[in-house]
Amino acid sequence: MRIFLRMSLALLVLSTALAVPMSGDAQKTVQEKTLVGYISDNHCGLKHVSGMGDDKSCTLMCVKHGKFVLADRDNKRVYNLDKTGQEKAREFAGQKVKITGRVSGKTIRVTSIETAA
Repeated sequence: MRIFLRMSLALLVLSTALAVPMSGDAQKTVQEKTLVGYISDNHCGLKHVSGMGDDKSCTLMCVKHGKFVLADRDNKRVYNLDKTGQEKAREFAGQKVKITGRVSGKTIRVTSIETAA
């Protein structure tokens, strides 16, 4: 009987601990990442087409009919940027940047963008 009561108590404590949601700050810390890459556009992605000028000019021209993306050339990945990222990315067009935000699949919910070394 005592073993049954101890096991029941242990299960109750464990289930209560698992049921308590993390605070907003804890969730943000767990999911937030910093990625390094280049602000590009969704047409060119990892590599700009030759003859379109420098990276900044090409990106600004192509984004008129598209969206800004983060081109992680080292890992050969392209990430879409959320609405906030679209607004912040324009000033960094064609530049190497560090983007901090929550990554969900191939989309980044951008917290900040800054120039990378």
